[in-house]
Amino acid sequence: MNEFTENCSRQIDRLKQVLGTADAVLIGAGAGLSASAGLTYSGERFERYFSDFHQRYGITDMYSGGFYPYDTLEEYWAWWSRHIFYNRYADAPVPVYQVLLSLVKNKDYFVLTTNVDHQFQKAGFDKQRLFYTQGDYGLWQCSKACHNKTYDNESSVRRMVEQQQDMKIPSELIPHCPVCGAPMIMNLRCDDTFVQDEGWYAAAERYSDFVKQHRSGKILYLELGVGNNTPAIIKYPFWRMTLQNPNAIYASINLENMMIPQIENQSILINMDIASAVKRLSQKE
Repeated sequence: MNEFTENCSRQIDRLKQVLGTADAVLIGAGAGLSASAGLTYSGERFERYFSDFHQRYGITDMYSGGFYPYDTLEEYWAWWSRHIFYNRYADAPVPVYQVLLSLVKNKDYFVLTTNVDHQFQKAGFDKQRLFYTQGDYGLWQCSKACHNKTYDNESSVRRMVEQQQDMKIPSELIPHCPVCGAPMIMNLRCDDTFVQDEGWYAAAERYSDFVKQHRSGKILYLELGVGNNTPAIIKYPFWRMTLQNPNAIYASINLENMMIPQIENQSILINMDIASAVKRLSQKE
């Protein structure tokens, strides 16, 4: 066993012990968690579902495809319906979310995530314990944000995927705002038109209540696959709350390099694939 593997093994054992004794667990999840579940946006998976878009438009990954300036709404929604379906409604290839749930289901837990693929709820996490800060692939909103409401899109998305031809959906399937008639768009935080509906504010309040309730006591701040794109949402608050509570432990599982200022003695850093680490955590002694 080399030094790196031995260190990861020790850290996993330590995290398993903390999980067992913690009174509460606050999960902070980023894109790396869904990537470990097989919901990758490039490479073989992209080519499997979007090779036609790659060949015609030169798009090389799912992320950039969402920003491509399509000429028509028929093309725009052909792309987005496929993107939504395979990342929101289809099952993830690797059951990492389900294994994660088995680790915390008997704990007082809450999930804060910047992911928009809704995989926590699909895996069985309690909806009342989830806060999707950046939106949801399963929701649409008015492109002009003329009113503070979002709309479930599953049935419409499935029709778009089934009926699209030559990278276009039938014109009659293009969604429009029922209030002002403007085209609908994804409910994703991309600019100042992002709609925070009643459900968003209710989830934000539940998250705030959970944080207040566990300012002291034995709480685990479990950060999974969080990068540096939006550190102010999960990473920095987790560091701050750990620093303020001597009974708290901060743990991060990530493939990227990690830096922990001021809270080294309260930190567990596991530099490995999340699915592999979570599986190890779930194994009995």
